[in-house]
Amino acid sequence: MSSVAFNSICFDSGCFWKIQDVVKISKARKQNGGKLFVNCSLNSKMQTSQKTVRIGILGASGYTGSEVLRLLANHPHFGVTLLTADRKAGQPIASVFPHLGTQDLPDLVAIKDANFSEVDAVFCCLPHGTTQEIVKGLPKDLKCVDLSADFRLRDTSEYEEWYGQPHIAPDLQKEAVYGLTEILRDEIRNARLVANPGCYPTSIQLPLVPLLKANLIEHRNIIIDSKSGVSGAGRSAKESNLFTEVAEGICSYGVTRHRHAPETEQGLSDAARSNITISFTPHLMPMTRGMQSTIYVEVAPGVGIEDLYQQLKTSYQDEEFVVLLEKGIVPRTHSVRGTNYCLINVFPDRIPGRAIIISVIDNLVKGASGQALQNLNLMLGYPENTGLKFQALFP
Repeated sequence: MSSVAFNSICFDSGCFWKIQDVVKISKARKQNGGKLFVNCSLNSKMQTSQKTVRIGILGASGYTGSEVLRLLANHPHFGVTLLTADRKAGQPIASVFPHLGTQDLPDLVAIKDANFSEVDAVFCCLPHGTTQEIVKGLPKDLKCVDLSADFRLRDTSEYEEWYGQPHIAPDLQKEAVYGLTEILRDEIRNARLVANPGCYPTSIQLPLVPLLKANLIEHRNIIIDSKSGVSGAGRSAKESNLFTEVAEGICSYGVTRHRHAPETEQGLSDAARSNITISFTPHLMPMTRGMQSTIYVEVAPGVGIEDLYQQLKTSYQDEEFVVLLEKGIVPRTHSVRGTNYCLINVFPDRIPGRAIIISVIDNLVKGASGQALQNLNLMLGYPENTGLKFQALFP
């Protein structure tokens, strides 16, 4: 048998693995009674040792941290060398997330004990309000994608207004680049610190930014009705997130004061080159994942629904993760579950001069960890889709 690298299949457990030379093949045969397969743990360790970019995940015990880990398991270049979780320090990740126990991952450590000389880039998955100080203290040569809200708002006084505490890293805020990948690709490519967008703002801006840039919709009377799965509220224990509080019902929250409103208005105003104020109401749905934004807009004079559709088609025809559906097809959250896709479509309202735009994403992937990985791929010169080629889990 040739010593050329080849692919094989671990038939007993369904995993795929690569092996580089005939010596390893011979060892694998001996260990498995002459059969040419190895177990998943050997596969995981071999793949990790071959990865070239060392990744740290700060706040690995939350939903976004665990989702980054799930995605990185399929990334050929990024290997995890640091996991932090202050309250879980000293524990293996499997004690927090058993579904990640098949991966060869380091134990959790407190941030104060983290050795940042062992990482090349970090995903910061910490709660808002705690991230600024941590990111401020990171080595200046580290690439960082921050999944909190701490660096999304350019105006630090606006941050204080909406998040109830002063911004302690205003100089660093000036360096941060907003990470809506399909819209700000060139800026993200050259960034050191990227502020990953919120889930609601992602689902809203992706369909609206191209239409505002093309002056196809009015800046006034933009009404957004958004619905999210419960995972969007994070993993911490909250009475309002108990099963008995959420199941068999729907609940509006953050009415007129949701913190994603100023972030969304910032991006829409940039696109329109004019101040835009939206009417935005989010709702909690009795589901784990998924997000839908139903957006009501007034079209500009002389503009029809077909113009909106064609503009979105032109804007996203070369994008892998933003998909304009065929006319008449209604986007469904089931169609994006576990993926980095955003599905969009536009419909005529019964009221003349108005249009209805529907956008769906997985709030934990395109709305958080998937977009973060897409951004880090871009920042480090890898294809944006690396580690993200998941199809939806359905049914």
